[in-house]
Amino acid sequence: MQSLDLENKDIYKLRLYVAGASPNSVKAISNIKNICETHLKDRYELEIIDIHQQPSIAQKEQIIALPLLIKKSPLPVRQFVGDMSDTAQVLRGFGI
Repeated sequence: MQSLDLENKDIYKLRLYVAGASPNSVKAISNIKNICETHLKDRYELEIIDIHQQPSIAQKEQIIALPLLIKKSPLPVRQFVGDMSDTAQVLRGFGI
């Protein structure tokens, strides 16, 4: 029955934009992975994009602040700027 429960739950599609190995980027990656593993286990897809390696993406997406997390689904789309250290705020934004 547990697999049926998982099928009925939304998959969170997340994209985290970071700037290389800066302290804030490293902290944001660690914090969001911890939040996802703790609160969204097996229900999330996390894509991490380093704009130093892919600068055209930052221009295309008009990113002006980093780290930036975008929750693409479930709707509504939400954006979070910073190191994701305020777990309660991130969870509220996720609707959890």
